[in-house]
Amino acid sequence: MKKTSLLLAAMSFLLILQTGCAARQKEHDAHAGPAVVRELVKTTESWNKKTLPAYPGGQPEITILRIAIPAGTRLKTHTHPVINAGVLLSGQLTVVAANGEKLHLKAGDPIVELVDTEHYGVNEGDEPAEIIVFYAGTSGAPITLSAPE
Repeated sequence: MKKTSLLLAAMSFLLILQTGCAARQKEHDAHAGPAVVRELVKTTESWNKKTLPAYPGGQPEITILRIAIPAGTRLKTHTHPVINAGVLLSGQLTVVAANGEKLHLKAGDPIVELVDTEHYGVNEGDEPAEIIVFYAGTSGAPITLSAPE
């Protein structure tokens, strides 16, 4: 009797879990048809757990960059005054914030970048790292600023 109750409880839990996941998946599948949709990230925070700022006023401008970082390269320290996010397509990349916090990325990993915080990226791998980044800025405003030397 106890095994039957336990089995019934486990099956009920799995059914409830599956129903919740199915409802969430329907949100993405509504427009996909036969395509498979996989959410990589959905957040209100950057990778260091800081809340993202409000979008600025003005004419929105989206910029998409595909950035190749050679093996062994350290990028200059910089900031982004706008919200941006990307996916590492190949290689590996470590992002280092001014306070020493680090985020290690491997191919396929998403990132929601730091906003108005000095940081740099370094490719410590043996092959180039390639990342595609989407910037949600304002027309005529910069998306990246070099940090003072």
